[in-house]
Amino acid sequence: QVRLVESGGGLVQPGGSLRLSCAASGNIFSINAMGWYRQAPGRQRESVAVITSGGAANYAVPVKGRFTVSRDYAQNTVYLEMASLKPEDTAVYYCYVDVIAKVDGAWSTYDYWGQGTQVTVSS
Repeated sequence: QVRLVESGGGLVQPGGSLRLSCAASGNIFSINAMGWYRQAPGRQRESVAVITSGGAANYAVPVKGRFTVSRDYAQNTVYLEMASLKPEDTAVYYCYVDVIAKVDGAWSTYDYWGQGTQVTVSS
C-alpha cells in the first residue's frame, strides 16, 4: 500500500504565499511523476502542476509564473510553492503520484491521491 500525507494549506490574503507538501510512503519501487491538482466548488478537478521523474515540470496556464513544483527524491516528497495568490486559486488541493509499487503482492503502476488540503485566498 502507498500512503500520501499532505500539509500546508490554509487561509491567506490575496498576493500572499503558501507552500504545500506531500510525502509518499509505502512499498514503493519508483515514482514516475508527482504533482498537484485542485478542485474548486462546482468545478471539475484540474491539473495544477506535475513534475516527472526526470525533473521536467508542467504547469496549468493560470498558475504559470506564480507556482513552482519541486521534488525531494530521497524523501519521496513533492512541494508546491504558491506565490501571488488570487481568490480564484481557492480550492481543495490534492497531491498525486504515479508510482511503481507492490500492492497485495503485485508489482504494478498505480495512481494515488492525497486526502486534499484546503487553500483559501481571501481578504
